[in-house]
Amino acid sequence: MGNKKREDGGAGNDLTLDSLARAIQEVDGHFSERAARAVNINLTLRNLYMGMYISEYILKGADRAEYGENVLTELSGRLEAMNIAGAGKRQLYNYLGLYRTYPEIVQTMSAQLEGWFPRQFVNAQKVRTPSAQLLAHSTALVENLSYSHLELLVGIDDTFKRRFYETEVLKGNWSVRELKRQISSLYYERSALSIHKEKLSETANSGAARNMPTLAIRDPYVFEFLGLRPKDAVGETELEDTLLDRLQGFLLELGRGFCFEARQKRIMIGGEYFFVDMVFYHRILKCHILIELKADEFNHAHIGQLNTYVNWYQKNEKTDGDNPPIGILLCTNKNNALVEYALAGMDNALFVSKYKLELPKMEDLQKFLEKHNKD
Repeated sequence: MGNKKREDGGAGNDLTLDSLARAIQEVDGHFSERAARAVNINLTLRNLYMGMYISEYILKGADRAEYGENVLTELSGRLEAMNIAGAGKRQLYNYLGLYRTYPEIVQTMSAQLEGWFPRQFVNAQKVRTPSAQLLAHSTALVENLSYSHLELLVGIDDTFKRRFYETEVLKGNWSVRELKRQISSLYYERSALSIHKEKLSETANSGAARNMPTLAIRDPYVFEFLGLRPKDAVGETELEDTLLDRLQGFLLELGRGFCFEARQKRIMIGGEYFFVDMVFYHRILKCHILIELKADEFNHAHIGQLNTYVNWYQKNEKTDGDNPPIGILLCTNKNNALVEYALAGMDNALFVSKYKLELPKMEDLQKFLEKHNKD
């Protein structure tokens, strides 16, 4: 008895520095997951209730006839003037769709929020009385999926198909990317045609990317909701972050018309967020200049990505009097540096020559990268 190790959890001789570190690791993981879950739940509910309010206004608003089909445009303008995050017209439309698809989620939370609703909306949450099974399912969706998951599910018009993916995403604990991949690969349709559905499910889930708290909390919607910088959402490496800091100052010091506009500029293409490392506006060239930095060797995917950003700016940000935007791709590793210009849509050789005359020379940028890459 005298030498028996303690098993009652007390502070005996078996408490070592390693076991202390593991215990703290468990505590950190547990409460980090709770924090991520809480943020995502509140973001989902915030967007859901915004959708509910909009739905109630469209049905009963006293002055709704004044705005007609422009109600979301008008509302978006007012909310953005009030600095409300995530209040673009398309986003408001998505919130409305979320509420119309999952009105029962309001019922699962109404007791907790009773007395909070503004007077005009006090009856809006009383949509119908869902079954206990539906309430339990709705609770599982809110507690286990991010808003980005739900936005993908709302985009599925067929009710049975959507319910199938709801079940599968909960069962497999899929990440948002995995859910998107499974939808794109027609998993529902393949399952309907498959004789061995359980085997297909096992195969689909065997290599599926799981939904981790660290992924959920880094959702761009979460950063927008919390008012954090988009830069914080993309997880730059220390090298890229340092180089971008120095590059920004380097370009501004050139005195050739560079005006800094944005860092980690977030743009949406096809319903997915992307981030442009740096955006400048050039006073002399009268155009946007997009800069992408890659802390690795050049590959064609890099220039393709930059060309996509340039084309997006051409379509969405170019105004009257502006020249076409251009992109500068910077690639670096320990041995060399490479600079490429993306001149998408610029057919006029005179324009190309003028642009290259005003922009920093490739040699200067390469020397800059090689110098600071060694620091």
